[in-house]
Amino acid sequence: MQKFTLLKGLVAPMDRENVDTDAIIPKQFLKSIRKTGFGQNLFDEWRYLDPGYPGQDPASRRPNPDFVLNLPRYLGASILLARKNFGCGSSREHAPWALDQFGFRAIVAPSYADIFFNNSFKNGLLPIALTEAQVAQLFDEAAAFPGYALTIDLERQVVVKPDGVELGFDIQPFRKYCLLNGLDDIGLTLRHANKIRAFEAERLAQKPWLAHTLIA
Repeated sequence: MQKFTLLKGLVAPMDRENVDTDAIIPKQFLKSIRKTGFGQNLFDEWRYLDPGYPGQDPASRRPNPDFVLNLPRYLGASILLARKNFGCGSSREHAPWALDQFGFRAIVAPSYADIFFNNSFKNGLLPIALTEAQVAQLFDEAAAFPGYALTIDLERQVVVKPDGVELGFDIQPFRKYCLLNGLDDIGLTLRHANKIRAFEAERLAQKPWLAHTLIA
């Protein structure tokens, strides 16, 4: 998992409440058994005017010129600004996968659905909760100033605006540790790789027959 320490990124404002996971990544794209390739179908039904299906070449699609992520001023955005209850709906982990693979590293919103919130941390995506008033002001500023960017300092737990104003946010220490060090659940386990190998070696020394496979 990619480490998250300091991010300065362009902000894309999605002015919608209750954005659910089926909108983030529609159900027809969940058939893949891989963990990659979801970014091109992020917000698929909003980004395109024609229906999408797995394996389709994005170049053959008709983009919705009015959708925020298709506007030239927001191309390359790495911070998504959203309204309350972002990520509601089903518990699919594909939602943070799609956001991450599209290029977003962080989301700023007043509130999130619990499962989406937890899944985001496990996949290297930082969901930041600010007050509705703070988020509303960020929306106004992002609309008023093309190229509007924020700096997110995870170590200090602050969002820094272009004028230098800092907005503090809360994060559980364990989640912060994992993001700063780029550790997902597998990475956390691999910290103990030497102990695991030692245990397996001792177990096989005591019970060598476990190393043999029975042939029917």
